[in-house]
This record gives sequence, C-alpha cells and structure tokens, in this order.
Amino acid sequence: MTLSEELVWRGLIKDKTFTDVEWLDTPQKFYLGIDPSADSLTVGNLAIITLCLRLARAGWGTFLVIGGGTSLVGDPGGKTEERQLMSRETIVSNTSKIDGQVSSLFRDEKFILVDNYDWLADLKYLEFLRDVGKYFSMTELMQRDFVTERMGAGGSGISYAEFSYSLVQGYDFWHLFKENDVVMQIGGSDQWGNLLSGTSLIRKNEKKEAQAMSMPLIINKTTGQKFGKSESGAVWLDPTKTTPTAFYQFWINSSDDGVEDYLKIYTFLTKEEIDELMSRHNSDPKARLAQKTLASEVTKLVHGDGLAKLAEAVTNYLTTEKDIAEATNEELDTIRKEISSIKFSPNTNLINILVSTGLAKSNSEAKSLIDGGAIYVKGQSYKSQDLNEDNFVNGRLLIRRGKAFRDSALIEL
Repeated sequence: MTLSEELVWRGLIKDKTFTDVEWLDTPQKFYLGIDPSADSLTVGNLAIITLCLRLARAGWGTFLVIGGGTSLVGDPGGKTEERQLMSRETIVSNTSKIDGQVSSLFRDEKFILVDNYDWLADLKYLEFLRDVGKYFSMTELMQRDFVTERMGAGGSGISYAEFSYSLVQGYDFWHLFKENDVVMQIGGSDQWGNLLSGTSLIRKNEKKEAQAMSMPLIINKTTGQKFGKSESGAVWLDPTKTTPTAFYQFWINSSDDGVEDYLKIYTFLTKEEIDELMSRHNSDPKARLAQKTLASEVTKLVHGDGLAKLAEAVTNYLTTEKDIAEATNEELDTIRKEISSIKFSPNTNLINILVSTGLAKSNSEAKSLIDGGAIYVKGQSYKSQDLNEDNFVNGRLLIRRGKAFRDSALIEL
C-alpha cells in the first residue's frame, strides 16, 4: 500500500491544495506547527502527530515548529473569545516540556524541531506589512470562519492581534520554504484558513507552488464532542497530568462505534491486522479485544512498553480480570495512586470503609448502596455490612461501587 493509499484508507485527509493524492508518494519536506499554549500535548494533538510520524516513516523530511513566537499573539481558531495573553516565561516553560514530549514520540525517526520565535522576534513591522500584509485581501480575511464567528451576531469580537495571526502563520511557511525547501504544511481541519495563508504568500512572493493538507477533527461518535476529553477533563500526554494508567483506561473506554477509527488514526497496525482484529472483536464485543489492543498500542507509543504493561496489569486488577492477591509491590504502588486505599481495622465495618474511601458520602448512602447490591467485593455483589480478615487474600481486598472500575478502593491489612 502506498503512502497516499494508506492515508486515504485511514481517513486522514480532509482538505488539500494538490489535485491527486499520489503527489504524496514522492517524499519531500513538510512541517507541522505546534501551539505551546499549555505545558503538555493532549490525545487530540496526538492524532496529527501520528500523521507526521507516517509521513516521516515514508521518507518525508519532517519539521516540527513550536509556536514560541505565534503563542505571544494567540491562535483564534476554535475560540469563541479572545485568548488571555501568556507571558514569554510561561511560553518558554511550556515549549521546553512539549519539546521533550515531541522528542519522545519521534524517538525512532529523523526530524528537525524549531521555534518560530527565532525568526519572528526580530521581524520589523514595516517590513512585515510590505512583504506579507500587502498580499492579503481584507475581503478574504473577513470571510475566514474564525473571524465571521467572532464578528457575527452575539460574537465576542476579535482583536487586531488575533485577526493578524493567520498572516504570521503564513510568514512561517514562507520562511521555511525559503530557508529549508519545505513544500507542505499540515494541520487539523480547523486550521485550514491559516494553512492557505502560507501557500498564497509563497505563490505571490516566490512565484512558486507550495501545498497544504488538513486532517479531519476527531469526534467522539458517542458524545458528538471533540475527541480527547474524559470525565476529569483533557487527556494529557504528560504522565503527571494524566497517569499512564488513566491514559490506558481512556482508550479502554472507547465506544464500539469509534474504536476502529481510533485504531486507524492512532496506531500503526496494518490494514490486515486491523481487519482481523475487528473481525475477532465483532464476534465477541464483550471481550473488548479492539479496545484493549488500542489502549496497549497507544500507551506504548506515548509512555513506552514498561509503563504500558504496568497500566494494563493495574487495569486488569481493577476490572477483576486478575485477582488483586497476585499484584506485585510495584503494581500495588501504582494502584494506590489511582484509587483510594486504607488500612483495615477489625472494628471497622463496610459502611465505615465506604465513607472513609469516598465511595459513599454518608453512612446512609453507604447502607443504601450495600442493600441495593451496588457494592462489589472480589467482583461479586456484597450485601453484608460486615468484613473480616477471612475476606482478604495476601492481606488485600478490592471493593468497587457499581460497574465503573475506577470507583474502587484498596483495603489492606
């Protein structure tokens, strides 16, 4: 399968300036801009990063541009209100952390990481107006989605700084085209207008053609919301913000109607491997084989084999697929970080434990949960208020409220 055929099959191409996708099959140089507006990337960012990895593996020269300069202005795309300006110190700190994440993801590939602050910081305003601003029609700019949404009825308005963002991004592409022979920019479909700014500027200033390609935004088919959110908020690549176990469990919870798409977008399994996997999954959906494979593959990509295996093991204990009595000390340490854990006292009943671990807000709620069969001990509904040492194996016991395996607590002697 050629690169272009693979990208089409995986559903990774939405908009493009070139006519035939086969143009992608001749490796050249491309770039992706990365916004350091936070101190970590999310699984939403990871989608476009995996597209970069596919291009890199197909021989494309890869430039990753951290927006240390453009972040001083703020990208208005996808925002209904003006961004709060960040200090240069915050941007530098964020950039350093994202540099580390990107370098880890591209650990087996060749790439060049640059910061657009290096060429934007000394850019003279009059020079910018003559070389860039002169070539952009106000009519065209006013029709950009991010402008019409902010300027329309009920819109919050847009500052000149954010209005100009698209021109600055166009300058980035022009700079990379001149200095490094970069001929294509990629991004999410919500960036399409900004991507076109660069191709237009290069055509007018250099009398040459450059290309742009966007990929579709990833949508959670169950909720209809932009992909990458969990009940606790964004799912981060930084293990201190989203633990590898919580990261793994995010993918485990993928819906059946979305899991095949996620396998295509986020993993490097081949078409044959995914087809076979989905056939096995569809024959027994309750086993969640596709979700488990997805979780394992993506967690390995982001956090490495060791933490992926640890996250899988911890999840198996929480879902009672494995007996908590078998957990190693390392696994127990991880479990204690993921869920509540307390020491068992002989004069403590189950009601006290549920309240102490936060599985119930009050004694009355705890009693109601027990009576209603909503409390599980060793994976089985448990309707007694009494616990004793006979319930423990290897000095530990796992208690769960309801079906959600994260609503669990570890009890130890």
